[in-house]
Amino acid sequence: MMMRQITFLGAATIALVAAMPVAAQDNTVVKRVERLEKEMRAVQRSVFPGGSPTFFEGEIAPDNTPGERARTNAPVIDLTARVDALESQLQALTGQTEQNAFQLRELEKQFTAYKAEMDKRFADPTAVAAPTATPAGLAPTVKPPAATTTVAATPVKKPADKPAAKPATTDAARLALVKKVEVPASGNETKDAYDYGYRLWEAKLYPEAQAQLKTVVTKWPKSSQASFAQNLLGRSYLDEGKPSLAAVAFYNNYKDRPSGARAPHSLMYMGVALDKLGRKADACKAFRELDEVYGDKAPQDVRTDAAAAKTKAGC
Repeated sequence: MMMRQITFLGAATIALVAAMPVAAQDNTVVKRVERLEKEMRAVQRSVFPGGSPTFFEGEIAPDNTPGERARTNAPVIDLTARVDALESQLQALTGQTEQNAFQLRELEKQFTAYKAEMDKRFADPTAVAAPTATPAGLAPTVKPPAATTTVAATPVKKPADKPAAKPATTDAARLALVKKVEVPASGNETKDAYDYGYRLWEAKLYPEAQAQLKTVVTKWPKSSQASFAQNLLGRSYLDEGKPSLAAVAFYNNYKDRPSGARAPHSLMYMGVALDKLGRKADACKAFRELDEVYGDKAPQDVRTDAAAAKTKAGC
C-alpha cells in the first residue's frame, strides 16, 4: 500500500514538473502581449489625441495635459488675429483715403470756380472786381469809366479828372517797385524765370510773383524748377492771405510731382493752409501723411516746421 502511494506521488510530481514549463511559457507570452498593447495605446494617443470611443477602447483617454492643445493651436490663433488686425487697418486707411480724395476734389472745385470768376472779371473791364483780388492792380480798371461819365456830363468841371490821377500814380509807383526787381540773366532760361518769380515774391509783389511762377510751371512742367515754382506759388497765396488758393496750389504740387524737391514742403504747407481755413482735422491728416510718405527722408527744416505746425493745430 505504501509503495502505491509513493509511486502515485512520484508520477504526480513528474507530471507537475512537466507542466511547469508550459505555464511559464504562457505567462511570458501574456506579458509580451500586454507590453505590445501598452505600446500600441501609446502610439494611438500620439497619433490620435482625444481619440473617439467609437474606434478605441474606453481606457484610451484623450491627452488632457494642461496647455498642450493651446500650444498646438497658438500659431494659428496668432495668425488669425494678425490677419483680422490688418483687415481693420486696411479698412481704416481706405476710409481716410476716400475722405481725403473727396475733400481735395472739393478744393479743386472751389479753385476752378474762383479762377472762372477771375477770368470773367479780367475779360470784362467794366465788371466790378474785389479789391483784395489784386491789391492796387484793379483800381485803374474800376475808376476810369466813372471818371469818363462824369466828364461827359459836366465837361466844364475839372474835379472829375483828379480821382483818375490817383490810380495812375499808384500804378506808376507799383511799376517802379517791379522795375527795382532785377531780372536774372545767367543764361539758364528756366532757372532765370524761377529766380525772377522768387525775387518778386521776396519783394512782396505777390500778384506779379504769382503770374511769373505760373509761367514757369506752365512752360516747363517737367523741369526740376517746376516743383520749386508751384510750391512758391502756394506760399505766395498764403502770404497774401488766400489760404484756399494756397491749399490747392500745394496739393497740385504734391499730387503732380510727389518726387519733386519741394513735394514734402508743399504737403507740410498744405496742412498749414488747411489749419488757417479752420479745418484742423484735415490739417492733421496732411501732417500724418507727411510722416507716412516721407518720414526721415523729408528735409530737416520741413520736419521742424511741421512739428511746430502740428502743435499749433492741436494734432
